[in-house]
Amino acid sequence: MKTHEINGIRPFSALIDACWRDPYSLQRLLKDAIAGVTVGIIAIPLAMALAIASGVPPQYGLYTSAVAGIVIAISGGSRYSVSGPTAAFVVILYPVSQQFGLSGLLIATLLSGLFLVIMGLARFGRLIEYIPLSVTLGFTSGIAITIATMQVKDFFGLQMAVVPEHYVGKVYALLQALPTLDVGDTLIGAVTLLILIFWPKLGLRVPGHLPALLAGTAVMGILALFDHPVATIGSRFSYLLADGTHGQGIPPILPQLMLPWDLPAGDGKPMALSWQTLSALLPAAFSMAMLGAIESLLCAVVLDGMTGKKHNSNTELIGQGAGNIIAPFFGGITATAAIARSAANVRAGATSPVSAIIHALLVLLALLVLAPWLSWLPLAAMASLLLMVAWNMSEAHKVVYLLRRAPKDDILVMLLCMSLTVLFDMVIAITVGIVLASLLFMRRIARMTRLSELSADNGRLVLRVNGPLFFAAAERIFNELLVRSENYDVIVLQWDAVPVLDAGGLDALQRFIEALPAGKQLAITDMPFQPLKTLARARIQPIEGKLHFYATLPEALAALDA
Repeated sequence: MKTHEINGIRPFSALIDACWRDPYSLQRLLKDAIAGVTVGIIAIPLAMALAIASGVPPQYGLYTSAVAGIVIAISGGSRYSVSGPTAAFVVILYPVSQQFGLSGLLIATLLSGLFLVIMGLARFGRLIEYIPLSVTLGFTSGIAITIATMQVKDFFGLQMAVVPEHYVGKVYALLQALPTLDVGDTLIGAVTLLILIFWPKLGLRVPGHLPALLAGTAVMGILALFDHPVATIGSRFSYLLADGTHGQGIPPILPQLMLPWDLPAGDGKPMALSWQTLSALLPAAFSMAMLGAIESLLCAVVLDGMTGKKHNSNTELIGQGAGNIIAPFFGGITATAAIARSAANVRAGATSPVSAIIHALLVLLALLVLAPWLSWLPLAAMASLLLMVAWNMSEAHKVVYLLRRAPKDDILVMLLCMSLTVLFDMVIAITVGIVLASLLFMRRIARMTRLSELSADNGRLVLRVNGPLFFAAAERIFNELLVRSENYDVIVLQWDAVPVLDAGGLDALQRFIEALPAGKQLAITDMPFQPLKTLARARIQPIEGKLHFYATLPEALAALDA
């Protein structure tokens, strides 16, 4: 099948490549079905837990996994990515849901989808290559710390009337609430967490999420025999259907088409859609889009390494955007590719995006069949799930390795990004991290540019310039050259190791030429193409008795000796 490109982008590339160009068979469908069911079992509790952590009822997490999961799987550029709500978004979504309500959160999700589509059409798919590892580790570790802190309340069953917005205030409030610790919630949380930790060591193919939740629920049942109630999804959340039906927990219905701005805002009233409202939501929407782009592309790169297949980065961004545009009209919050679920998808034997579609269909089935049962899940067990997610997200082993082995500049960037993410905002952290990493990198490169003396006799100084002559290095190099050439009448510079000459380097060179005393000569040899092109564009020409250009160093020495 011939696939058409639009501005270098192949729509639906993952589905076409996996299911059409590679013949799709019944055997592959069976493998995808097994992988889809496996990931679905993992996704159902995680989707609910992440929705609760984001400040909205748990069913909206399931809607996200179902609707966005199908749309992104069909339209995206990665064969094996499984999309849905992810832990990384929690730190952005929670403040938005608290301030603007569910309506504001869905509108922000819609706007983030538009941003992602624009990024894809603008071919920003290589974005991930320009984000240093130290920045990525810094903000993901910071997010993990924030998520883990947010779960302390439900894990220990603490009684808190208000949870402060800022991290320091949140930690202080949690410490003050410690006397209200509930033994039942703590026991459920501890049992669930221990099973999540030790289950992988058994080597069974069944995901640990299911037995851990079952064990936590069993502990809740034992506590109920002793008349010790604990917080559950059903006790905290309720719903009201269009026909007036009221219930606790999760409504047993499929996602319904809705207009995001008709839902309750932060004040409980429908959102008044205006430019002022959109302007207030734009920063959060842009943050969601940036994080979604980074996480989805990072996930695709990881999966490429696991499978040997290649993703289409720009199509993946468009697919992620399409998912986040459509999902809010069915109650879905922000979605992106989930690295843990996608990796589980590959390990379970997935061969195409069909597995992600089956995972989404399983989530829809759970809504219809399991909704009453899901309402009995204890919140402490859900908090344990997110604590495990936060630990995996932190990539502590990579952080420790970087702290022990990496250059000091990278350590500084990572710690700064981590601190800024925890204390302020992820966008600030990434922005400052990239700027600081860039500056430190330029300093490192600038220090690599140096002068090497080849010979110095008979009033002639021959030097070799090693490294790029760009704005951060050129001024220092030519100042050093001015000092070293003070007692010589002829200066010969070999430029064979100068890959780049930028505007700053050109300016420094021109000022050096102007500063040369009368009777002193400068000869430049062995110029690579880029510096030669830069000098040609600047119309730098030889000056009789002052400035000369030669193809090679021996030619220059012979001409100057003549």
